[in-house]
Amino acid sequence: MGEVSKLKAWLTLSRLPFLTVAVFPFCLGTLMAYKLGGIFSMPVFLLSMAALILIMLATHYGGEYYDLEGDRLSAELERNQFSGGTQVIVGGALPRIYALAACYTALALAGVIGLLLQFYYKTGVMTIPLGLLGMLAGVFYSMPPVRLVGRGVGEVLIGVCYGWMPVAIGYYLQVGHFSADVAAVSVPIAFAIFNVILINEFPDYPADKQTGKRNLVVRFGKEGAAKMYAAAVFLAWLGFAGAVIYADVPRMAFWFYLPILLLSGVLGVLMLRGRFSDKALLEKMCGLTIAVDLGTALAYILGFAFLG
Repeated sequence: MGEVSKLKAWLTLSRLPFLTVAVFPFCLGTLMAYKLGGIFSMPVFLLSMAALILIMLATHYGGEYYDLEGDRLSAELERNQFSGGTQVIVGGALPRIYALAACYTALALAGVIGLLLQFYYKTGVMTIPLGLLGMLAGVFYSMPPVRLVGRGVGEVLIGVCYGWMPVAIGYYLQVGHFSADVAAVSVPIAFAIFNVILINEFPDYPADKQTGKRNLVVRFGKEGAAKMYAAAVFLAWLGFAGAVIYADVPRMAFWFYLPILLLSGVLGVLMLRGRFSDKALLEKMCGLTIAVDLGTALAYILGFAFLG
């Protein structure tokens, strides 16, 4: 394999576009620290962003290594571009062991950055614990025997790790303490990313069932999971409204969120009507659900950006 092909395989394996689902909330938390507390450190921001990306990459690489059987089956059944992994390992573009080695290398580098942040930049006593929580969640999401992705709790874990955690970490590392406003802001983001994971499990359903994964779609069936999706949409709406009304969030953020609210509502109705059975439409809905997640964080970011 040529060097260009290897580079392309690594970029595909890294799922770079999906990094945005944590980067956007992290930037939101950092922006809140600046707008509400008047504090911003560029070195802390850049280093912690690097650590965040490394932990996400480790999670991606670990998933590719441990989900090989399921990804292979998914490719033969109902897979679309948002499910079944990247197929880089399945297709033999890179040796499987490379993914595991890259996983541990990324975790080690993130650990070094965490030590630097806590002990040199004095970002607070929770810096290392927060980093370890993110690492353990990323590793055990796919790694047996824990394998949270197959126990019906992986979706909730993703909601916490990609909803609350990046916002909280972005804020905490700047100011050195947590905030109720940050917790409130993270609620709709958590429900939005929950739906990203949930809907991506629909095309993987046959493969997941055969390989013994007990995620929410396998446990409750597609119809039951569709109701969960719609419920999460509604709870995200309530969460955003609550953050704007009761937390220190600019009212303008709601107007930026309005198109996202409408889009997520349409997706919720389509799920309740069973349109997930249309494979082509489901693939589009998977992509639009990611747009809802990113748009939720972006609505907050724009709201705070216009705050004087």
